[in-house]
Amino acid sequence: MTDIARLRDFVADTARLVATTTHEPELLAALAPRLQELVAHDDWLPEAYAVADGHRYRQYLLYADPLERFSIVSFVWGPGQGTPVHDHRVWGLVGVLRGEETSVSYARGLDGRLHAGPPERLRAGQTAAVSPRIGDIHAISNGLADRSSISIHVYGGNIGRIRRAVYDPDTGAARDFISGYSNDSVPNLWPDRNA
Repeated sequence: MTDIARLRDFVADTARLVATTTHEPELLAALAPRLQELVAHDDWLPEAYAVADGHRYRQYLLYADPLERFSIVSFVWGPGQGTPVHDHRVWGLVGVLRGEETSVSYARGLDGRLHAGPPERLRAGQTAAVSPRIGDIHAISNGLADRSSISIHVYGGNIGRIRRAVYDPDTGAARDFISGYSNDSVPNLWPDRNA
């Protein structure tokens, strides 16, 4: 059974924070424990936003602020699925709800190529931050070979509408993209308990 109240409370907390805090380090420091608390409980994500696809990962919009100050997304990774090397162009927090996620950060070298850092593994309940200020280019994949993993991402904009880039790590060449979302509707944060 899902308890959507956890997500509703997280949306409200995030809205209050972005309305009062514009300093990114302060915002990330205040929001990270709230995301960690959200992903510490696996009883709130509606099943429709936790469904894997056999071909590629899914990016489900859970909430987009009407002023596009932030968005909350569930990523569902089937076995062997992952992203290309990409950027975000806004701050973001990632929290693993189920399973594990592997992230590889990239830095541009003097030769213009992207150089991979060591893989970082995030397990259920753990969080990590990204932004142009602290490191924005990475690739993410499911850390488990035999089942799906789910992570919850919070971004400093409507991430499905932001023009970003995917990169060829060998050449450093960038190609623009806009990710969009895998769903056409978002969860009802205020369900009628009498229905």
